[in-house]
Amino acid sequence: MTDTTYQIIALIVYLAAMLFIGWYAYKKTADLSDYMLGGRGLGPSVAALSAGASDMSGWLLLGLPGAIYVGGLVEVWIAIGLTIGAFLNWFFVAPRLRIYSFVTSDSITIPSFLENRLKDRSRLLRIVSGIIILIFFTFYVSSGMVASGLFFQSSFGMDYHLGLVIGSVVVVAYTLFGGFLAVSYTDFVQGIMMFLALIAVPVVGIFVTGGFGETAASIREVDPNMLSLVSGASTIGIISAVAWGLGYFGQPHIIVRFMAIKTLAEVRSARRIGMGWMILSLIGATGTALVGIAYFQQNPDATLVDPEAVFLDMSQVLFHPLVAGFVLAAVLAAIMSTISSQLLVSSSALIEDLYKIAFKKESSAKGYVTLGRIAVAVIAVIAAALAWEQNNTILGLVAYAWAGFGAAFGPIILLSLFWRKLTSKGALAGMIVGAITVIIWDLVGTAPDEAGATELTNFIGSVYEIIPGFILSWLVTWAVSLMTYKPNAEIEAEFDETERLIQEDKK
Repeated sequence: MTDTTYQIIALIVYLAAMLFIGWYAYKKTADLSDYMLGGRGLGPSVAALSAGASDMSGWLLLGLPGAIYVGGLVEVWIAIGLTIGAFLNWFFVAPRLRIYSFVTSDSITIPSFLENRLKDRSRLLRIVSGIIILIFFTFYVSSGMVASGLFFQSSFGMDYHLGLVIGSVVVVAYTLFGGFLAVSYTDFVQGIMMFLALIAVPVVGIFVTGGFGETAASIREVDPNMLSLVSGASTIGIISAVAWGLGYFGQPHIIVRFMAIKTLAEVRSARRIGMGWMILSLIGATGTALVGIAYFQQNPDATLVDPEAVFLDMSQVLFHPLVAGFVLAAVLAAIMSTISSQLLVSSSALIEDLYKIAFKKESSAKGYVTLGRIAVAVIAVIAAALAWEQNNTILGLVAYAWAGFGAAFGPIILLSLFWRKLTSKGALAGMIVGAITVIIWDLVGTAPDEAGATELTNFIGSVYEIIPGFILSWLVTWAVSLMTYKPNAEIEAEFDETERLIQEDKK
């Protein structure tokens, strides 16, 4: 058999397994709560790896190794910021959100939680947050579909558009039918595959490139500064990279996992599993890029067409074609895990947070599930259309969507969990300001260079848009809330009940 045949066999086994999991979850899905939140029945391992896999996606195996391959270890500051942000998210947000979302009318989406938490009778908070989710997730899902097309193109020489269609059809299929359980179970399997692949490639690669000393020497021959964390980096650049960690507090597809964990006691176990998985996976992604630099320096006849495909190319160089096929499947798993999570959250925003409000009529449990599935299909088609022309890098698309969610929702989520005086008007104002700041900052910072470009526009372009977006959103939310705050007995009672349950768990 040819190498390609082995790889295709491995991919078929993987894709069939994902579809089987989707069918299994379909049999266990009865109503919209099951479809969107899995009946709040996730165990710690599934919750942790599901959150990690849906978080990291193709960025971990394609975007980050590609950035380090080109720029060296200075690009690791993003990973450092993400690790800090993820830990703080698990430690502070996860337990309180799990309790508070249940106390506030058993909320099953982030927009519904905010509406119920702040007793917003106007429904504006829920509508605006649903619209923001749809806007930024369109770009996020699009980044995953770009990664899907690149995967099949780099691995099999397939046409980019055909690869995009194949990857999209499979992930839409299991998300469409199985809902949250399918997404969580497949993410768990995909998380294990990603972890094993990220450990295997650099460990085997270090032997092929001659051990640590020889590998480091080869990297320095390419560029002496490649192994430096600070060479070529500005203070603003490092701050912007670390600021990626701020985004965790506002990512709907990640924090919704916290709402679905079975019990509060299991949040701590999930945190340990999730952080261990994340740290080792990030080390593996970094090691893959460094081994790739050394390998292609030592083998000038071998060429790497696209730096974001360094993980794909190294897996094919290092392993038997069948093993390489399963490593490739891990990359596809990373891509699919995030697309599925984002499609599901977008679907929940469209049905739970916009459709129900706009049409103001109740449907049967099965009727809502059907509408949710239709929403998944519609959003997927729009995202695929945007991804059809590969006009941006995976990392670039992810960065924009990550900043949008982090600035729009991050301050609101934190204040809603820890500050009694947050008001619906304050949350609405801060949410809008955060989203608009990211959009405008990105437009100005990425505008074509002109002869008359000012130092101000150059500065804007060097600062990650999540920083001004997060700060302005926080300040506006805080100021407007103070101006509009009025005591509300129901809000006070729910806040106190959440605090009581948290303290009770600590005893």
